[in-house]
Amino acid sequence: MSYQPELPLDDTQRLRAGAALSWGAILAGAVAAIAFSLMLLVLGSGLGFAAISPWANRGASAATFAISGAIWLIVTQWLSSALGGYLAGRLRHRWLATHQHEVFFRDTAHGLITWSVATVIVVLLASASLSSLGGGAARAGAAVAAVTGRGAQGARGGMEGRESAPPQMDAGRAGGGGGDENTYAAEKLFRVAPASPASGMNSESAGRGSDGRGPDVPNYRMEAVHIAAKAASSGDVSEEDRSYLASLVAAKTGISMDDAQKRVDAFVAHAKDVLVRAKAAADEARKAAAQASIYTALAMLIGAFIASVAAAIGGHLRDEHL
Repeated sequence: MSYQPELPLDDTQRLRAGAALSWGAILAGAVAAIAFSLMLLVLGSGLGFAAISPWANRGASAATFAISGAIWLIVTQWLSSALGGYLAGRLRHRWLATHQHEVFFRDTAHGLITWSVATVIVVLLASASLSSLGGGAARAGAAVAAVTGRGAQGARGGMEGRESAPPQMDAGRAGGGGGDENTYAAEKLFRVAPASPASGMNSESAGRGSDGRGPDVPNYRMEAVHIAAKAASSGDVSEEDRSYLASLVAAKTGISMDDAQKRVDAFVAHAKDVLVRAKAAADEARKAAAQASIYTALAMLIGAFIASVAAAIGGHLRDEHL
């Protein structure tokens, strides 16, 4: 097989041999799109802070603010895509001896790639920022846990001298925090009547433990919270738990079994209502997240289309003037 030297390119082939992509124009358009997006986001933040007010019946409502913010983000994405695509099309090098349809395709490809590069850069920057914030929060949590652990070790030796601590403090420690609704319901469940008729028990002695030294609050209130948690997982409270709670309420508060049963029924109804409201809130959050994802994907798709069209317009104008 004999070696055949390559023939020199004619003028048409030489003009077509140029690169199809102008990466300089693509990167320039992506950087301009990102910068323009940041400028619009800062402007939108300023307008948003100017529209809200801490005073009642003043400024935009929460729903109006959320809708306006979503619309502003979509418009920001579209305008930045148009700017980046237009610059990519206008700054790319000229393709000589290339068919008009091929030029149009390359221009739209430049706009799409510009949009893609800008989107990837923004996502990477956002991910890095979130990772940094998450790491800072984790370190702060570890520091708080260490301080709390040292405080707990220092306070462990003084627990015996605190038998007379207020019931509200013990209930808060037993229930995991004063803000928990089941803990509050348990406190309401074991409220002692002003005068207890059973066995000469009064409101002072009813709240004390079996040794008479101090309140025995955490034990039975924690049991009630555990029963409420079991009801949250299973959906209802068994008759055995209801009877046990009623007898426990009657023994601790000195009220009759009928009144204790009414309190238990109200407590169970409250626990179920908390569960229903929690599920409703979770379902609303799920729907909101699904809608936000769909709208974001649709806005991004339209932004890619706008960038492609803008690049085609910019490339067409560039070829007309040169």
